[in-house]
Amino acid sequence: MTKHIPPPGDGDGDRIIDEPLTEALSRRYLAYALSTITGRALPDVRDGMKPVHRRLMYAMRQLRLDPNTTAKKCARVVGDVIGKYHPHGDVAVYEALVRLAQDFAQRYPLVDGQGNFGNIDGDNAAAMRYTECKLTVAAQLLLDGIDENAVDFRPTYDGEDEEPVVLPAGFPNLLANGSSGIAVGMATSIPPHNAAELIDACLVLLEDPNADTARLMQHVQGPDFPTGGVIVEPRESMLETYATGRGGIRVRALWEKEETGRGTYQIVVTEIPYQVKKADLVEQLADLIETKKAPLLGDVRDESAEDVRLVIEPKNRNVEPEVLMESLFKLSALETRFPVNMNVLDARGSPGVMGLRQALRAFLDHRREVLVRRARFRLDKIEARLHILDGLVIAFLNLDEVIRIVRYEDEPKAKLIEAFELSDIQADAILNTRLRQLAKLEEMELRREHAELAEERAGLLKMLASEPAQWKLVGVGLKDVRAILGPDTKLGKRRSIFDTAPVVDAEAAIEAMIVREPITVILSERGWIRAAKGKVEDPSELKFKEGDKLGLIVPAETTDKLLIFASDGRFFTIGCDKLPGARGHGEPLRLMLDLDDKTDIIDMFPHKPGTKRVIASKEGYGFILPEEEAISFRRAGKQVLNAGTKGAAFAMPVAGDHLGVIGDNGKVLIFPLAELPEMPRGKGVKLQSYREGGLRDAIVFNAQDGATWIDSAGRTRVWGEWRDWLAKRAAAGKLAPKGFPTSKRFKPK
Repeated sequence: MTKHIPPPGDGDGDRIIDEPLTEALSRRYLAYALSTITGRALPDVRDGMKPVHRRLMYAMRQLRLDPNTTAKKCARVVGDVIGKYHPHGDVAVYEALVRLAQDFAQRYPLVDGQGNFGNIDGDNAAAMRYTECKLTVAAQLLLDGIDENAVDFRPTYDGEDEEPVVLPAGFPNLLANGSSGIAVGMATSIPPHNAAELIDACLVLLEDPNADTARLMQHVQGPDFPTGGVIVEPRESMLETYATGRGGIRVRALWEKEETGRGTYQIVVTEIPYQVKKADLVEQLADLIETKKAPLLGDVRDESAEDVRLVIEPKNRNVEPEVLMESLFKLSALETRFPVNMNVLDARGSPGVMGLRQALRAFLDHRREVLVRRARFRLDKIEARLHILDGLVIAFLNLDEVIRIVRYEDEPKAKLIEAFELSDIQADAILNTRLRQLAKLEEMELRREHAELAEERAGLLKMLASEPAQWKLVGVGLKDVRAILGPDTKLGKRRSIFDTAPVVDAEAAIEAMIVREPITVILSERGWIRAAKGKVEDPSELKFKEGDKLGLIVPAETTDKLLIFASDGRFFTIGCDKLPGARGHGEPLRLMLDLDDKTDIIDMFPHKPGTKRVIASKEGYGFILPEEEAISFRRAGKQVLNAGTKGAAFAMPVAGDHLGVIGDNGKVLIFPLAELPEMPRGKGVKLQSYREGGLRDAIVFNAQDGATWIDSAGRTRVWGEWRDWLAKRAAAGKLAPKGFPTSKRFKPK
């Protein structure tokens, strides 16, 4: 039988805190949010690292995993990190370690991995018991000086050890390797850059602290992705992005045309956008072929070995390669937009968005602080050594007396201190000196060392007293780093190139490939759609599933874009060439679009360039919409009309200068179309006022031709007195004229 033992108390009974739940939750959630922001998701602007990466670097340094040493098992590194510094799961720590070693993920890898560390296809790394690692030269640059009091240390989570608050950071790692992360209420996304370009920009800031972003970007051309690619973002857009710290960068795959003989060719992709998995990209392109969404694409295959080589074949030899690639850039991950949100922690640990200039300025301030702290550390070492040398010189000058004291006195240390006014440290140094070091030559060496250290001390004191001298030395250090990571080295050579996206009408080219034929689009009431060839002379002969019937029928052509207007105010676009044939009952429209069962189809029509439509909700609000604004090939469609709770009413073409509306109350109002605004989206303006009910129907007509309506028998009735119903928009209107259809519609539905 298990005996229940209550938890220990503090002497005052159970620890029950009496406070409002809202206050308790808000305070605790705020604490959690801040810990996530500062301890996990956002990098430090000084070294560009999150805590887990910093702890990995420091743990590997403590294990002496330098570039010139033998690599050790990753499991050992991960064990040290989670045991001493980072109390989290080993999987998360190992994944962070793996990413630091991947040359396709890190512009300047900080870990030299040996074994299977994953690949660009998206395959995972081997287990940490099989892989080995050590630091890279770039990592050494980040850690240089950490043992010389260059940065502050803090106790680890259990208080048994210490860890660095920040790394010395010999180069601007934040921008060089980039960073990404999602915190509570904020996120960061920083692309990688070329370290040599960043250092050049830093040198400009050292010369001219007031240099603006435009001048800095004469050196920092833009991102430099590990996987290369072609950056097609306009220069003006990038300038704004780097000035504000927010924006986006468009990057494309690098491709070339290869002739295959007899007038045929193939396209070879050698570089793909950053963070795109090659296997997923190939699958995406294959899916475009299968679903016939890329009519210009014939085939795709992966011939990659160590380097990327994707082969793309056109549908036929008449397809222009530029047109084919432009269509694929729009349809696939061959072109991506890398979001830029330079949200980082400053030196005080406060999150904020920084531009290029602010980030480099913060890095330079950090480098100056590191320089000063290392100089003071070195100065303390020099002072301690000079103190010992002073004592040794005194001993050499009084060698006979020192020998006598050591030989005959019971407490030689105390006697030495008393006789020559030495300190404990000096006396210990004299007593620890070997007999063979008492030669004249050794005395000369001591005096030489003393002179060199004294000169070095004077130089350090002079530097510490002069801020311009400190900044000059910061620049010298950066130039030394640039020689290691410069553009002439394999690691430092720029990988991403810049280009301007060509102006190619890929859609027109795709449409040109489609055979232009007349069709009739048929939509049933239950939402089954199909396209019959030619014109349907008698719609009554059409067959539908049991319980279903004709909903909408419109003539079109295979090259048309079919616009579908839903009751929730969204427009959907489908290419007429992609509609199912009329041999069967078609396909459910809801499988092709993101439509739920509660949403009805209001209207359907082929898009005609330049056409405008009056769209309105049943609540009586509407506006004029250019059809071009309604086009969107997204499955979710495009929200154009704020339809309200009652839903959309109609979307009719503007074929006149006056609009007549009728409400559920049977009142008609006519007003000029000029009173309606033209908008790309929104709720619109009030068309007619209602005490109850809403908008039922409308008609657009020319005042010169006059208004008409169609009765239940299909006969057209001329409305000669329509001007009696003419009034200002948003009025209530008057009851419909005698003989108007009882359905309260201008034409049968």
